[in-house]
Amino acid sequence: MHYQLYVIELSKKVFTENRRFIEANPQFNGVVECLYVGMTSKTPAERFKQHKLGRLSKKGHNLSSPIVKKYGNMLRPSLYNHLNLTPMSRAEALKMEEQLALELRRKGYAVWFN
Repeated sequence: MHYQLYVIELSKKVFTENRRFIEANPQFNGVVECLYVGMTSKTPAERFKQHKLGRLSKKGHNLSSPIVKKYGNMLRPSLYNHLNLTPMSRAEALKMEEQLALELRRKGYAVWFN
């Protein structure tokens, strides 16, 4: 199975309403966006839809991030398309997810990732 990364722009309300998000992003100055970085074996559009609908897996596991379900606005392909040019394994995608999230934080974004 191949994986790819995706980035979702979040409403800035997340930074005023979600304590864990605020604590994870002490560098955020409120100027640029709040983001969610994830990885998926589906298309980014399919994965975003799963988050927004609050989908459950066949085994009853929640497939939706509560942060994305409540605050997710839209996909930001310009922040991830360049990383999806070659197929990634799950392990590679997990590593790239963290690297992308930390890189975006260094650029001033407020970012949530798993």
